[in-house]
Amino acid sequence: ICSALAITAELKASIVMSISVLFVLGLGNVVISLMRNIIPSKIRIIVQLIVVATLVIIVDLVLKAFAYELSKTLSVFVGLIITNCIIMGRFEAFALANGPWRSFLDGIGNAVGYGVILIAVGFFRELLGSGTLLGFAVLGDPIEKSGLYAIGYENNGFMLLSPMALIVVGILIWIQRSRNTSLIEEN
Repeated sequence: ICSALAITAELKASIVMSISVLFVLGLGNVVISLMRNIIPSKIRIIVQLIVVATLVIIVDLVLKAFAYELSKTLSVFVGLIITNCIIMGRFEAFALANGPWRSFLDGIGNAVGYGVILIAVGFFRELLGSGTLLGFAVLGDPIEKSGLYAIGYENNGFMLLSPMALIVVGILIWIQRSRNTSLIEEN
C-alpha cells in the first residue's frame, strides 16, 4: 500500500515501480527456492530480507544509472519494496516449498497482479489529476481551453494527493466485486 499511496500520482512512476517489483519478486522467489533446503528455519526471515534487500539495491542502482530523474522521484519508495508483505509472503508461502521454476512463475504472476493495480491507479490519478498520461496532454490544454477544457472540465487536484490512491483502489475493488458477484461474502 505504501508504494501505491506514494508513487501512483504519475503513470510513469507506477510502471517503473511495477517493473521493479516484477524483478525483485521473480528473481527473489528463484533465489529463495534454490536456497530453501540449506536455510536454517531460525534465520529464514533474515535470509529472505537479505535477498530482497540485495535485489532492491540492484534495482535502485540501475534506476540511478539509467533514469536518474525518475530515481529521484521514486527515491525511498523503491526501498519500501524490502518490507512489502506481498514479497515476504510469497517467499514464505511458496518459494520455501516449491522448486525454482514454479517459484519464478508464482513471483511473476503475483508481481503482474500487483503491477496491474499500480498502473490502473496511476492511470486514473494522472489522467483526472493533471489531464495527462505519461506527461502528454490527453484532455486538451487547460491554458488554451481546448479539448475537454473548452466545455468546462477542470483538473481535480485532489487526485494527485496520496490519500486518493486508497479511494481509487476502493473504487476498483467495488467495480470488480460488482462485476463478479461470486466474490461477495454472504452474512
